[in-house]
Parts: sequence; C-alpha cells; structure tokens
Amino acid sequence: MACSVCNEPTIAFSIPEEYREYASAESPAATCCTRCLTVEPADGEVLEEPDFTRVSNAFPTGEAAIPLALALGLCSSLATNRAAIEELLEAVERAGTDPLLVLDRLLDDPEIEPRIDLERRRHQLEQFLY
Repeated sequence: MACSVCNEPTIAFSIPEEYREYASAESPAATCCTRCLTVEPADGEVLEEPDFTRVSNAFPTGEAAIPLALALGLCSSLATNRAAIEELLEAVERAGTDPLLVLDRLLDDPEIEPRIDLERRRHQLEQFLY
C-alpha cells in the first residue's frame, strides 16, 4: 500500500488491544509510511509480523515498535494528544528502548523526511518525559 501523503511504501501492522484507544478510529490495524512516517488506519487485521526496519534501522523492533509508531502518528497535535503520547512513549521505554534516542537517529537518517517537524517535536517530547 502507498502512503496517501507522499506515495511511498508503507508498513501495515496490527494494533494490540492495549493500544487501540490511541489509534485513529480505534482501528485494529494501521500503516506507517517508510518515508514521511505518516500513520494512518488500515482496513482489517494484519496477519504478518511488521518489519519496521523497512522504515529505518533506527526504528525499534519488538514490543517498542508499535507504541512508537502510534506516538509518531499523534505528534501532529501535541496539545490534543499529550496524554496519549506520554503513555505510548512510556510503553516504548518499558520495552527497553529510549524513544528520544530513536528520534535522534531517525532525524539523522537521510532516507526519512517526516511530514511533521520531528526535530521540534523531539524537543517538546523531551520536556514531556523529563
């Protein structure tokens, strides 16, 4: 599937029940663009394990990947989504990944062109977490 924003490939992933409240329309699945990091609802369940390394080698795998992707999807409106973003980033940390370090590495990846001003958001997210 192609991204509706930049037309680049996306990664489809199922959203575990514990994170559905943070997904758009509480969808059971979503997609994450490999270029602009846009997260959008997807139709139906995704049966295969998502390969987030297709976004970047900096993107976490395992339990940290989905909450990080959902948090990135909510970053377009920090004021509206602050509580949800904080909870998702805490889940990333509990899974053993430093979300701010991941953002730094994504910012350094020349293949990534985030739709949002990720550098500015990273600074704001740091204030949320500490």
